[in-house]
Amino acid sequence: MKIGICDTTFARFDMGAAAIDEIKKNATDLKIIRVTVPGIKDLPVASKKLIEEQNCKIVMALGMPGPMEKDKMCAHEASTGLIRAQLMTNTHILEVFVHEDEEENETLLKELAENRAREHGRNLIKMVFKPKQLEKEAGMGLREGKEDAGPL
Repeated sequence: MKIGICDTTFARFDMGAAAIDEIKKNATDLKIIRVTVPGIKDLPVASKKLIEEQNCKIVMALGMPGPMEKDKMCAHEASTGLIRAQLMTNTHILEVFVHEDEEENETLLKELAENRAREHGRNLIKMVFKPKQLEKEAGMGLREGKEDAGPL
């Protein structure tokens, strides 16, 4: 089975490598196809091409929008494009964004980016191979990259 990993050169941490490492630790029967694009708004078409041209069953799109208002707008546009690509292809694209202003400290930002990429890598494995596990986690307030909020 093929899965796609799409990331950007704009990101300040190699989230794609972290996600791939985590996926390889948890599933051995996958062929991972990685595509790196310049910016976050390039993720939707790259993800769609992974699905349509490379026959990926699922794609993870990773990006790190900057802290400025323009960056937030670009992230929103990219997110909307990823949603459209999912609907056009009837295929899941896991959006994994880490906004630079989520952490002021660069060490914590790097830790957040790595943790979020790895945790979503495990989510991808669950979506493909263990969907019943996700059902067990419903309503548990799980958060990727940060502490879980917990159930109500």
